[in-house]
Amino acid sequence: MKKILAVDGGNSKTHAVIVNDAGELLGEGLSLGSNYTSTGSELFLTHLHGAVNQALNEADLQSDDIDYAQYGLAGADTAKDMKVLKKLVGKMPFKQWGLECDTLQGLRSGSPKNIGVVLICGSGTNAAGIDQFGNRVQIGGFGYKFGDAAGGAFMAQETFRMAIRSWESRDEKSMLEEMVPLELGFSDMEELYHFALETEAFSAPLQLTRVLHRAAEKGDKAAIMILRNIGEELGKAGKAVVNRLPSLLEIKIPIVLNGSVLQKGKNPHLINCLKETLEYSGIHNYELINLDIAPVYGSVFLTFDKLGIKVTDEQIKSYKQF
Repeated sequence: MKKILAVDGGNSKTHAVIVNDAGELLGEGLSLGSNYTSTGSELFLTHLHGAVNQALNEADLQSDDIDYAQYGLAGADTAKDMKVLKKLVGKMPFKQWGLECDTLQGLRSGSPKNIGVVLICGSGTNAAGIDQFGNRVQIGGFGYKFGDAAGGAFMAQETFRMAIRSWESRDEKSMLEEMVPLELGFSDMEELYHFALETEAFSAPLQLTRVLHRAAEKGDKAAIMILRNIGEELGKAGKAVVNRLPSLLEIKIPIVLNGSVLQKGKNPHLINCLKETLEYSGIHNYELINLDIAPVYGSVFLTFDKLGIKVTDEQIKSYKQF
């Protein structure tokens, strides 16, 4: 049987799996993030090798046993990025391999025909689409400076800001004022505020996204507002993809939701505002797809497509991760 290696290299982690052509999981590995734009080339390869070697060891395989390797990598956004990454990935010990941006890996994880829109909201944010004719477009993925206003890092920063604004009475009181310092090990917001001011390298940690979700579940207005704003931002990104791929309006558009905020959080305020934004933009014929499988399996499915192997519902069910 053929042995397939699939890799999801993101900002926060690198996830590798090995499956056979029946879809059976043989081995799995995890390491730190492998977005080369933030790690640099050396750490990128170190983290990539770490996850891949774990998967090979668990499967009791050698690199020569792998028939095909498919990489879905964060940072593979431009032609320049792809040129750099192809050279780096070419150093891995696999003769047959493919490379995609992790965003399009995410699209395939939920779209059997690899057509539609994918909205990413993990530690960062991104959106992309492929139409019926193979045309592709990407929206975002380069951070706040370049128009993005979503993702876990952005949400954590907004949560921290809202806690300050409540404490200073700029806005109405929010339970974030108490929850944020408690989460970070401080007695109150004043102590945290002065610590952050005096610590040059301080930035709001990603764990504040969990605080944000807990506060929203308790009905906190500020937390709900942040999540609704994120939903609106993701809806606008989806609209932008469809505007650039107008032929998608001829079909029922699969809109795949990917990334930890959408797959694990699944906050109704965020999702409802996302839908409202799409529909206000004139996009009514769509299906939101929010699978509970890890994005790495999108690379498995891409490889199966190349090899002419059918992806079955049983396989998808066996890959449940969240």
